[in-house]
Amino acid sequence: MGDVTAAAPPSPDKSSNLFMQIAVHPDGTITRPFVPDAPPSATGLVLSRDVPLDASLATSLRLYLPNPASPPPPTSKLPVILYFHGGGFVLFSTGSVFYHASCEAMAAAVPAIVVSLDYRLAPEHRLPAAYDDAASAVLWLRDAAAGDPWIAAHGDLSRCFVMGSSSGGNMALNAGVRACRGLDLGPAAVRGLVLHQPYLGGVARTPSEEKSGDDAVLPLEANDKLWSLALPAGADRDHEFSNPAKSMAAAAAALTGLPRCLVTGSDGDPLIDRQRELVAWLRGHGVEVVAKTDFAGSHAAELFVKETADELFAAVRAFVSCAGDVVHS
Repeated sequence: MGDVTAAAPPSPDKSSNLFMQIAVHPDGTITRPFVPDAPPSATGLVLSRDVPLDASLATSLRLYLPNPASPPPPTSKLPVILYFHGGGFVLFSTGSVFYHASCEAMAAAVPAIVVSLDYRLAPEHRLPAAYDDAASAVLWLRDAAAGDPWIAAHGDLSRCFVMGSSSGGNMALNAGVRACRGLDLGPAAVRGLVLHQPYLGGVARTPSEEKSGDDAVLPLEANDKLWSLALPAGADRDHEFSNPAKSMAAAAAALTGLPRCLVTGSDGDPLIDRQRELVAWLRGHGVEVVAKTDFAGSHAAELFVKETADELFAAVRAFVSCAGDVVHS
């Protein structure tokens, strides 16, 4: 394992933006830009390997384990972080070089066993397909994780966390809501959700969105394109998948029992207004929220700026270490 930035792209600009390179064809199909994949690693400071989730859907999980043979030796079993990558529901995978490197770095920094989900992408599989895959991954914690050799030897299933970045943060919220609807996850216990720069939207522009026409990472045109490809056919951005605070029916009931949440965001992110609205919405429905929405930098900066990655991992480490009592199991 190297530096989190070792396999990552240079700081982006709009001219090289991957989202802007998505070609949408008249029949609704798309051509994605090339993004190199990294294979799992059997050596180094962090080991990784792939396991199937649902062979019929071609979904899988990539597990990351701080190498038990590397100093310092572990003094206790590690928390388990179920992680959903970003990409607007349309791009990337567990193997995408920058997400692979980021998961390696997070596993070492927290430290934790990180379980990254390779889920179905839109528009071939519009929402709620990714949500269904996330729910299946949560059930994997209940049904199969205890039999996984790495988790059996090194993981503490009583300290599970569901985390996602960008669209993955949106998925983590949805997975948390689903898991709280009377679902017994024993022997696993979800102690909290980590919603990093969750990808949210709405028909009415927020001030931070209005200013994002030339944003390097998530320009407004790309933002609109991603939602048009990801949402159910005919839905607008006020759909509950993109704008839960406005459109989720019976929110108080849906959020009852939701685990403690860490919501992180950056002042240069076009989505920052949405993320701060999410914090207020969750708190208004009785959810305990730790808000870290004043990071400096852009959307997804942790993928290419080491200092931002270090700041995020420190916040995750603090949240995991202060999990307290089990909120939902």
